[in-house]
Amino acid sequence: MTEDNNKKTEKIQKINGVRGMNDLLPAEALQWAHLEHALRDLTRAYGYEFLRTPIVEATAVFQRGIGEVTDIVEKEMYSFEDRLNGEQLTLRPEGTAAVVRAVIENNLLYEGPKRLWYTGPMFRHERPQRGRYRQFHQFGIEAMGFAGPDIDAEIILMGQRLWDELGLKGVRLEINSLGQADERTQHRTALVKYFEQHAAQLDEDSQRRLTTNPLRILDSKNPAMQAMIEGAPKLLDFLGVESLQHFNAVQTLLKANNIPCKINPRLVRGLDYYNLTVFEWVTDELGAQGTIAGGGRYDPLIERMGGKSAPACGWAMGMERVLELMKVSGSLPESQPQCDIYILHQGGETLIAAMIIAERLRSAGIDVVLFCPPDGQSASFKSQMKKADASGAAYAVIIGPDELARNEAQIKDLRGSGEQQAVAFDQVLEAVIDALVGSSE
Repeated sequence: MTEDNNKKTEKIQKINGVRGMNDLLPAEALQWAHLEHALRDLTRAYGYEFLRTPIVEATAVFQRGIGEVTDIVEKEMYSFEDRLNGEQLTLRPEGTAAVVRAVIENNLLYEGPKRLWYTGPMFRHERPQRGRYRQFHQFGIEAMGFAGPDIDAEIILMGQRLWDELGLKGVRLEINSLGQADERTQHRTALVKYFEQHAAQLDEDSQRRLTTNPLRILDSKNPAMQAMIEGAPKLLDFLGVESLQHFNAVQTLLKANNIPCKINPRLVRGLDYYNLTVFEWVTDELGAQGTIAGGGRYDPLIERMGGKSAPACGWAMGMERVLELMKVSGSLPESQPQCDIYILHQGGETLIAAMIIAERLRSAGIDVVLFCPPDGQSASFKSQMKKADASGAAYAVIIGPDELARNEAQIKDLRGSGEQQAVAFDQVLEAVIDALVGSSE
């Protein structure tokens, strides 16, 4: 055997997907469609318009938007150099900075404030675990050009309405205020002084953040540091009159709408662009990944990104985490039939007649699966009927040589009586519609 023939007989190595970047399989598609439908209904109810940004952005969008001393920018972004022109590019790790870039570039605030929403894949290089993946999907809303506490409350109400619609259980709202820049500066000074007095208890990450972003130390999940962090100065104690009025107004609007919330003075979020109201929805049902959604106000970001100063706020949720919680809550939709009608035939002229009828039914809005043999050969009606039953179809349309000779088809009830009736080809559409309408009553 020649060397070439030896190579042909070698087993071709299987190529697997990238760890933490998962396929969406048909069995899961219905669950995603259910969630996406709920999101479209939600945004329509509140008057939010859809905006889509590219998956790849200039790295500077996220360095400037998110902040260079955040975990996302320092550790998690998928960044690379364009081989053609040397441009530094990044797979988007979150949606807000990209939306702000699009709003500025396309001058969307010229005619006034905008309510926007987006959805799509995001990418972060982190250790995959339950509800946390390297490619994940976010849904987010952004309200730009609105300065008052009313819009803060509105976007929180949107979140609560979504959880109620999805039937989620055990979701809690936590809120805080980060105040304004001068208030955070005063708090930062007190915070650094406090943590310097407890430097021996700080882990490596926290020691680094002490000089770059000490507020993030409050967000540490290190169990050994929790008691010490609990005693740290609280930002709420440094807020001025206007910041407190804004925060109290948000709480008043939530209370008026029967939305319970807990003030969490350690809630700071993981991104640099927030001010005033911040919030998270958390659960104990998903282990360590307790936050399913979060956001807040980010008034400085549009100007920081090069646009004309304008207030803004929004939130985003991880769709995989929400689907996990729907599973735990028992609110995932049941599987649906693959089709309304399954058409059986014996090939040849019967296939031609079957395909004509299938297209006629589809044109009337009826979902149809036409049997196609995997091996290209005809199959017995018994084996075809098993596939018809497995499809979940309500009725089967059967066209064999005998039916073709009589210019008719058999319509068989698969879910009820099991009865079968002969119908002329030109009357199949009307007979199927009558049968489907009758079975739904």
